[in-house]
Amino acid sequence: MSQTTAPPAPVRAPETPPAAQTPGATPPLPDDLRALAARHGLTESGARPTLPAYLRGLHSRRHFVIALATARLTSQYSQAKLGQLWQIMTPLLNATVYYFIFGLLLNTKDGVPDYVPFLVTGVFIWTFTAGTVTAGTRAVSGNIGLVRALHFPRASLPLAFALQQLQQLMFSLGALTVILAVFGQYPRPAWLLAVPALALQTVFNTGLAMIFARLTASTPDIAQLMPFLLRTWMYASGVMWSLDTVFKDGDVPHLVRLALECNPAAVYIDLMRFALIDSFTAAQLPPHVWLVATGWAVLLGAGGFLFFWQAEEKYGRG
Repeated sequence: MSQTTAPPAPVRAPETPPAAQTPGATPPLPDDLRALAARHGLTESGARPTLPAYLRGLHSRRHFVIALATARLTSQYSQAKLGQLWQIMTPLLNATVYYFIFGLLLNTKDGVPDYVPFLVTGVFIWTFTAGTVTAGTRAVSGNIGLVRALHFPRASLPLAFALQQLQQLMFSLGALTVILAVFGQYPRPAWLLAVPALALQTVFNTGLAMIFARLTASTPDIAQLMPFLLRTWMYASGVMWSLDTVFKDGDVPHLVRLALECNPAAVYIDLMRFALIDSFTAAQLPPHVWLVATGWAVLLGAGGFLFFWQAEEKYGRG
């Protein structure tokens, strides 16, 4: 009786070891898959778009930016009984406190004509910058669920937050106009200078908000430092006291004086005071003030946007 012999096992070709890759790196797509994706118009998910494509995406979502800013402004004080009045009362209460502490107790009003319009203008304009920067620190980190759920240009968030602060400033300017009129500062042609001053400040604030939006997205602890940084910046910006009065003493070192004169917050505050207050003359403005204001707006506006865009693919990951 013959015994059936099992066929020999097939010989398997040795597997080619995969190419060495950097740990954590995304494996490259085979050429045929790349060609297939390109043929059907597919792109890498989450990849940073080119700058022109990014700008087009932002423009196409401009209605989303406006709607988000308006919705946040409407809901900000929805739980308070006084509602939207707090948009005006908050800077007014701050100005009242600063008047008693700095104007009366520390006598910073000495030598400053029209001190109340001087102080209130400084507080309102400073609040615009501080509010925009503070909101920017929460633009990405405070909306991480939205960032991870939907695909849209992430710059829409700090833009919407900056627009919300600008809308809030418009409410405050109505109250500021009334206060100025009460203290004898009536509308005049020079008030038109407030428009370019506020436009430059808005661009500057938005760029700064984008910078801090990116920084706090990766390092949330920066948000905890912001109140201390902003308070120090406020004291160096002449919100409650006149830089021109301090410089008259002649005891300020040249570099310190130059730094205070070129301080962007102080520059925009002084431009608004020059536009709105009769007694605040061009002699109290630093040299080349409009050039400095434009330079800060261009530098921070464009630089902040590019800085934020460069990390577009990292937001919401990790």
